[in-house]
Amino acid sequence: MKEMVSAEAHHLLLVDDDPNLVLLVKDYLEFRGYAVITADSGRAALAILEETVPDMIICDVMMPEMDGYTFVQQLREDDRFSWIPVLFLSAKGQSQDRVKGLNSGADVYMVKPFEPEELVAQVESSLRQSSRRGSRSTMSESSLRVPEDVELTPTELKVVRYVAQGMSNRDVAEHTNVSQRTIESHVSNMLGKTGLNNRTELARWAIESKRA
Repeated sequence: MKEMVSAEAHHLLLVDDDPNLVLLVKDYLEFRGYAVITADSGRAALAILEETVPDMIICDVMMPEMDGYTFVQQLREDDRFSWIPVLFLSAKGQSQDRVKGLNSGADVYMVKPFEPEELVAQVESSLRQSSRRGSRSTMSESSLRVPEDVELTPTELKVVRYVAQGMSNRDVAEHTNVSQRTIESHVSNMLGKTGLNNRTELARWAIESKRA
């Protein structure tokens, strides 16, 4: 029997500047029982997040004012929102586009046009994974399970110390005189080595394991 996620009480934030797509996706998701809030840019989405926190975000990549990459990067650097699953929708379907989207912090990358049923399936899958990692209220209190033999390079150790101090990737880049993309790559590598989910958990692990 297929495992399903109840849409009851699940709130989604849909961020896209195409009104026709917004109407289509919003109607379909609401028909499936989700509550959907919309924004037409990353900047508008950040403003909404100050008022309400959704269970998941569905976001376009190319938008005015603030594109999806920048929006998600800022999202991942904010402890209040870094846990939120993000699904990217994009007309760009090349492998390098997918890699860039996932490296920027998205959990899922879907290419337009897409089948509505596939979108719903991805939403349900992301919500299941988020639920397994624990609720918002207990996530920060749960124990971190990291392999004991994790080894960080000297550069990664330097980066993770800055992360543990609460610095953003941009700030770390300025302190280490490298590009922000390089720092993002180091953080991504460390998340892969430790099996952690986000920068917040990485910072906590660094402190608890005395790497910071």
